[in-house]
Amino acid sequence: EVQLVESGGGLVQAGGSLRLSCAASGFTGNDYYVGWFRQAPGKEREGVSFISSGDGSTYYSDSVKGRFTISSDSAENTVFLQMNSLKPEDTAVYYCVADHFLENLVAGYVAYWGQGTQVTVSS
Repeated sequence: EVQLVESGGGLVQAGGSLRLSCAASGFTGNDYYVGWFRQAPGKEREGVSFISSGDGSTYYSDSVKGRFTISSDSAENTVFLQMNSLKPEDTAVYYCVADHFLENLVAGYVAYWGQGTQVTVSS
């Protein structure tokens, strides 16, 4: 059974930084993608960033490019999202997600979801 457990959300002022962590377990095979979606109140869910467990390739949405960095620790099966230069519009519940195919994640067809962690950026 695939499990995704997030940690690291919180409250930060605009311009500040936070790091999210996602401990992933239960995958079969070595090629899958883990990353983050977010959903703000009254807005659609948005795919933020994903990373491949195979070659480490990454994907970022235009809204976070240059500010967020995704990385992974394969030994610990943990994915990190370093969020810098945070803006009030980054306020959302951030969900760790996973799927075997990047195109599924980009299209929003996510196989596995974590429970979510709140990120609040004050102005």
